[in-house]
Amino acid sequence: MTESRAPRRRGRPRGGTDSRERIIGAAVDEFGEHGYDGSTIRSIAARAGVDSALVHHYFGTKADLFAEAVGIPLRPDIDVPAILAGPQDEVGERLIRYLLDSFEQPEIRRRGVMLIRTAIGSKLTTPLLAGFLSRELIGRIAKTLGVDDAQLRASLVASQVAGLLIARYVVKLPALTAAPIDELVARVAPTVQRYLFG
Repeated sequence: MTESRAPRRRGRPRGGTDSRERIIGAAVDEFGEHGYDGSTIRSIAARAGVDSALVHHYFGTKADLFAEAVGIPLRPDIDVPAILAGPQDEVGERLIRYLLDSFEQPEIRRRGVMLIRTAIGSKLTTPLLAGFLSRELIGRIAKTLGVDDAQLRASLVASQVAGLLIARYVVKLPALTAAPIDELVARVAPTVQRYLFG
């Protein structure tokens, strides 16, 4: 008499009630030790003692898991491709407006400023954030541009954006803090546009 196997269950993969928290903890450790590029869903799952499918079930992609683990308030990997897909002559304006409008929301601003301050002053967080932005933001912009110096162009955009966010929301330079978003967009967007397409 052969032993009958139970049919494979459908739906959510098995995992204890603390699986999500274990995955987050494992992700923080894995990202901290191996950086964004050196960490994989499989290695994070192994560290958490769960199946990779459970990590995907709870968090989706590695970028989703990273954003959750470090508290990234914006998702450039999701939002920027849509900005780039619109009319080319408005990309700089749409990008700067998206960032400033987002940072005007109190919760995004609070988490964003905390992340920027942490990244600037931490040997651990700086390369993590740089890896995420290089792969998920700069890399995506560069691929869209499809020109020889695309990485440099995308990096210049990132430097412009980082400088603006730090000056307005972290250092709080009075003139930048007081300036309306429309004025900042009008002044900064042409530079971003030139970096991208000039």
